Amino acid sequence: MDYSATPQSAAAAAQPEKRVSHAKAIAAITLGNGLEFFDFTIYSFFATIIGKLFFPVEGQLVQLMLAVGTFGVGFIMRPVGGVILGGYADRAGRKAAMSLTLWLMTLGSAIIAFAPTYAAIGVAAPLLIILARLIQGFALGGEVGASTALLLEYGSDRTRGFYGSWQFVSQGANTVVGSLLGVALASMLSTAALESWGWRVPFVIGMAMGPIGVYIRRHLDETLPGVEDGAASAQGAAATVSSSGSPTTSQPVPNPAGQPASMPARKLFRDHRRSITAGVLTTIGGTAANYIVLFYLSTYAIRILHLPMASALWAAWTGAVVTVICSPFAGRLSDRVGRKPVLWVSRVLLIFAVYPAFMVINATPTVPVLLAVVAGLAVLVTFTAVPNIVMLPELFPRAIRATGMSIVYCLGVSIFGGFAQFFATWLISMTGSNLAPAWYLIGCSVVSLLPLPWMRDMAGKPID
Repeated sequence: MDYSATPQSAAAAAQPEKRVSHAKAIAAITLGNGLEFFDFTIYSFFATIIGKLFFPVEGQLVQLMLAVGTFGVGFIMRPVGGVILGGYADRAGRKAAMSLTLWLMTLGSAIIAFAPTYAAIGVAAPLLIILARLIQGFALGGEVGASTALLLEYGSDRTRGFYGSWQFVSQGANTVVGSLLGVALASMLSTAALESWGWRVPFVIGMAMGPIGVYIRRHLDETLPGVEDGAASAQGAAATVSSSGSPTTSQPVPNPAGQPASMPARKLFRDHRRSITAGVLTTIGGTAANYIVLFYLSTYAIRILHLPMASALWAAWTGAVVTVICSPFAGRLSDRVGRKPVLWVSRVLLIFAVYPAFMVINATPTVPVLLAVVAGLAVLVTFTAVPNIVMLPELFPRAIRATGMSIVYCLGVSIFGGFAQFFATWLISMTGSNLAPAWYLIGCSVVSLLPLPWMRDMAGKPID
């Protein structure tokens, strides 16, 4: 066989064509990703109302545990979505996978938006909520890997941290919008109206925004070799190039590992088990911090500190704004000094700061104190989460990057992030201490530091 493709031509095929500027590409990826996270996380802001309407058991704490437990149910399907949709992104292209995840997320939001309550249809009501969360979790499991891989593949060796940071910017932006919407609804509507129909409004908005996200992403350039705009299945390498420079499709370049690219998950678990283990352990600390500080503290303020719902939701807004502002700086810093130093310092500082922070908000349970504590913790969360999420796709080659990123991220997030609110509430119930969530976060952060010395820092180095 005569394979005339050169390393230079294959590398060129691996890069996105310059039809779309990188600024527009980042905006399109970020907006679509933010829409999916909006649909997924808005549930957390209305967990107390959903618990009352769909889980009518005795005791507010038990209702809250069931509601946030259902929030965590969505994370069970994330690894499944990571394997299936991440593999799809490594075969059919990043764009095709990201369009599919948006449609699935829209379906999940529609089910929640129009689900009858327990009073109307009995036990079928919570089952519908669980079904919707499973669909959303499945979708988001594939979205994170595909969108993060695409962001990094648009970047260069010296800018991947900055480009990857926009994954976290999009998550923070959705929280900003979601919390503002929650505050507006809680402020403008009576309690009866909010519990009757007001809580459904964000899910209707999220459902309607799905098609918009699909349209915006149509103009992105594909970065997977052998795939044109996500319409064809990639074979794991660039198409052959004739001596005249025109592409041909008669013979694919053989996979160096001898493994068909149509089976990315098998190749991943066969050849990259150490990377998977290290990535999952490292992710535990970042995801626990993210969901405790940016999401759970709003619910904690309502149920434990007994602050008004509208006031407590400002905590989520504050944390999200800090995340949006700090993420690009964290990405830039990781490009300059390396991923590992930024992650080490910020995560150790977070370990020492979180327990005093919970002591302060319990000693002085006021809105200004809560917002100040959340803002301080959010800075540390951002600087530990951004280099973490950039390191994960850097662990894997391009042909299996979306699958690898999806599986590693989703395994770490599924239990320790998705059920972080449930574990925190359960620990309060078991210990009787309002400070118990801090110990959960400290434990996760310590465990997440263990594999870091053995992980490669790819800042400034080629990954393809």
